[in-house]
Amino acid sequence: MFFVKKRLLTHTLILLFSLPILGTAKDPTIDSLLHVLDQAIKDRSVYTKQKEDQIDSLKNLISKTMSATERLRLQNDLISAYQSFKCDSALVYIQRNIDLAASVNNHHLLLESKLKSVFVLAMSGLFTQSQDMLDSISYNSLPTHLKIFYCWSIIRYNENLIKYTANDEYTTFYKEENYRYRDTLIHLLGKGSDMYKKEKSFQLLAKGSFAEAADIQSQLFANERPGTHGYAMSAMALSIVYEELGNDRLKEYYLLLAAITDVKLAVKENEALLELAIYLKNHGDTDRAYTYINVALEDANFFNSRFRNAVIARSQPLIQATYLHKIAQQSENLRQFAIGLSILVFGLMLTLYFLYKQIKKVSEARQHLKVANEQLTLVNIHLDEANLIREHYLGHYINQCGIYLDKLDEFRKSVQRKIKAGQIEDLQRMNISSRAQQRDAEELYASFDRSFFQMYPNFLKEFNTLLRPGEQYHLEKNRLSTELRIFALMRLGISDVNQIALFLKYSIQTIYNYKSKVKNKVLPEIENFEEKVKQIGAINK
Repeated sequence: MFFVKKRLLTHTLILLFSLPILGTAKDPTIDSLLHVLDQAIKDRSVYTKQKEDQIDSLKNLISKTMSATERLRLQNDLISAYQSFKCDSALVYIQRNIDLAASVNNHHLLLESKLKSVFVLAMSGLFTQSQDMLDSISYNSLPTHLKIFYCWSIIRYNENLIKYTANDEYTTFYKEENYRYRDTLIHLLGKGSDMYKKEKSFQLLAKGSFAEAADIQSQLFANERPGTHGYAMSAMALSIVYEELGNDRLKEYYLLLAAITDVKLAVKENEALLELAIYLKNHGDTDRAYTYINVALEDANFFNSRFRNAVIARSQPLIQATYLHKIAQQSENLRQFAIGLSILVFGLMLTLYFLYKQIKKVSEARQHLKVANEQLTLVNIHLDEANLIREHYLGHYINQCGIYLDKLDEFRKSVQRKIKAGQIEDLQRMNISSRAQQRDAEELYASFDRSFFQMYPNFLKEFNTLLRPGEQYHLEKNRLSTELRIFALMRLGISDVNQIALFLKYSIQTIYNYKSKVKNKVLPEIENFEEKVKQIGAINK
């Protein structure tokens, strides 16, 4: 049974430690940029406040007394600040510029403001209003710089519409229209300008010339100043090119640069963060994907872009579902781990129980062995003591027997001499009296007492410690009284009253009377008096 449980415990440990380790090692640069973005997102309220302070400063510069030209310039600055921050506010100031340009009869500024309205309306998802504004503008009547702006606005309008509709049929149509307008735009632009290079790279991208497009975008990115909106836009463009080239690492790298820059600039129309969330979801970083998509949605709500909300709405449920699935999977893993841990704990408890039982058995065996050893030691002590007593008294009584044999032999020889001599009367007159017998007995008892005190010199002292004060015995040296001689015999191991009575030549009742007399003198707290006497002078009490 124990070994079955042990195997179960081993299998549980293997199961726990063989669970797959989630996540793989990231590129150090990518990992570092992810942490920078995480921190920027935590601090985005600070960046938003800085943006609002900047806008408030521009608003404070506008006064009713300034010229229309100066007002138009300051309101253009506010439009630039608002068009990636709050589209409604951007539209408000665009409309003010439209009204102001019309009031001063500045036709070019009026058309420029309308084209800005086209761009911002498309950004906010108001495609119908944006198209109406385009229809109100005659392309052929525009000067070259506004024709460039017109083409650029239509391209941006179509790009947003493609993302908004997500329909293959419409996508093909709008891409073809963009190709035509981009071709017109390229012919209008000077070949050396950055805008020409940028649009040329997108044209190459549309043709499938990805490597050439990457070269141009890399040159443009190298000329951008880090921390600017142009830097973020250029990084975003490079991420699109590298996606087409199938280079995931560089796509993620430039997406991160764009997202970090946009967050720090408080750009609420943050396309990079949305694309990064989708990319991370597809590459297993569900936690960050879930965080980034929610931040992108909050920014879209702040920006008040119906278009961006619609785009996010297509991706958020998928990311959220993946995130919830991961949470559910983690809960299941945790449940399995808890079950495994419970089995492990149960196995450990079972093991400890068996160990406890084994230890207890060993402890009991050791205790029994200790008791047996103590008993054996006690037996050995008693044997040693008995051997000592036996040796001592055997020698003593052999000597006594020799003395009495000599006396009997002398008596026998005396009787024989009297018989041979015919001295019958002398035999009759021989004094064989009880007095002589009494003397012999006294000599025997005196010899016994001397031998006993040689064996137990402190017998009397220890015996008196068992008696009440005033009841102790005070005897001549090496002499015992009759009652003490009874207990001395008991100390030597003679417990049979008949043997004691025979040795002392008393009746059995007399022996009991002596014992009762002594016991009446014993201290009240002393129990098992006779056993205490038997332990007097023991080798190891």
